[in-house]
Amino acid sequence: MGVVTSATARDTDEIITEKVPLYFKHVGRGIRPGRNEIESVNRPVVCGGVTVIPGDVIVADGEGVAVVPRARAEEVARYARKILEGDKTARRGLYRQLGLPPDDSVK
Repeated sequence: MGVVTSATARDTDEIITEKVPLYFKHVGRGIRPGRNEIESVNRPVVCGGVTVIPGDVIVADGEGVAVVPRARAEEVARYARKILEGDKTARRGLYRQLGLPPDDSVK
């Protein structure tokens, strides 16, 4: 579980300490107590210009966030696995060429 927002975030040091994955547009001002409300739950939202529907798969890392519609998740996962394995194979070859021991990123 984590947080993806096209808005701002604050207290990022504390969030990192708590190990909550957080992907946000930029650091912003603090929360105004008493003014935050839950508008809805399990409804479509738009984040970063992308419509996200409950059940969609969200994949995020330090380079970005992707939204995969639930109906295409299995197909996308197979394709992503194929790319990942090809990348690891190529990088293992480079490690061997350079005489470097393999690390966790190529195993």
